[in-house]
Amino acid sequence: MLKFLSYDVVFQEVPNEVTLAINISGCPNRCRGCHSPWLMEDAGEPLDEAALARLLREYGSAITCVCFMGGDAAPREVERLAAALRRANRHRLKVAWYSGRQTLPDGCSLQRFDFVKLGPYIAPLGGLDCATTNQRFYRIENGKMLDETERFRKEEKEKFVNPINSSTFAVTK
Repeated sequence: MLKFLSYDVVFQEVPNEVTLAINISGCPNRCRGCHSPWLMEDAGEPLDEAALARLLREYGSAITCVCFMGGDAAPREVERLAAALRRANRHRLKVAWYSGRQTLPDGCSLQRFDFVKLGPYIAPLGGLDCATTNQRFYRIENGKMLDETERFRKEEKEKFVNPINSSTFAVTK
């Protein structure tokens, strides 16, 4: 059974979406340098269809996406909840899954998701915003995984100094 410790409305995890991110506990990946080590514990309240419905009643009109943050200990349960979410909302809300696994589990149905992030956090390689990251963010379209990791890269900016008042400003290259 999946459990969750917290949730929040976020704007960064899924580009161009207002996302309800549900932080699932019991993570088996044990990534060194993990930014959420408390999610390794088996703690929190059950994440089932009733809990999901309660969250959607509270946030449904304010969000465009639901993201399951974790769930690698029970991927079939994540997939089942994603399918239930699609049915309940008639595909109005997009569905995302952040997994720390390198690949999706065998037999995982891409049709349940609009977005999937794959890859464990490896500190020297950085997160999605680093050019060296091992993690990948995919948009799912027509059963294909389209890599959109580049959307997380911070734009490189060049600094200029105003010769009149010595203030600085940045220009995107």
